[in-house]
Amino acid sequence: MNNPSRTAMLAKIRAAIHSGTRGAHHESQTSVPYSTQDDGDRVARIALFAHRVAEYKAWVGYCTADGIAVAIAERLTFRGKQRMVIPVDLPAEWLPVDIEFIRDTQLDRTVIAGMDGVLSGAALGIAQTGTIVLDGGKFQGRRMISLLPDYHLCMIHAQDIVGVVPEAFAQLAMMRQTPIQPYTFISGPSATSDIELNRVEGVHGPRTLDVLIVQ
Repeated sequence: MNNPSRTAMLAKIRAAIHSGTRGAHHESQTSVPYSTQDDGDRVARIALFAHRVAEYKAWVGYCTADGIAVAIAERLTFRGKQRMVIPVDLPAEWLPVDIEFIRDTQLDRTVIAGMDGVLSGAALGIAQTGTIVLDGGKFQGRRMISLLPDYHLCMIHAQDIVGVVPEAFAQLAMMRQTPIQPYTFISGPSATSDIELNRVEGVHGPRTLDVLIVQ
């Protein structure tokens, strides 16, 4: 039996194929260019980064290069931290004298997990998303030390904060030291939400994140 609806639909398909069109629901779209680099105001970029990081329930502060040790001491004292793991190459001048710092010379994971927290640097910051990127490079240490402790105090220099995500990936490609290199992208303390959107922190990394921007 002839089905009028089927016949009409097949006729439309044949007409579309014959005319070379893609159909009414596949209208041609003009590609929209996106920003690959932020050439805007540096102060605004840093302020946006700080704002976005704070939105993720992380604390953000500022210090000068000469005041790093004092700023670290104040923050760790406020948090009640006494025993911190650090990368092997973290500068000694960053370290206040009244807190114990243990360099990660291939420490066992149980030792690292038992520390009060980790103090590290960072490779990049992304203002657009409020993201900190670790690539295992200078002042960052092994990926393990930034994931196992419950607290992370991260130092990032203002000049290492880029504006947009494509810019960050371009810089990471230039900085890459090995063909296969793991990256850690941190957007606030470790957290997840269940089906009812109840936020749970510290699931797969530090429960608490503090960030000091060195200007």
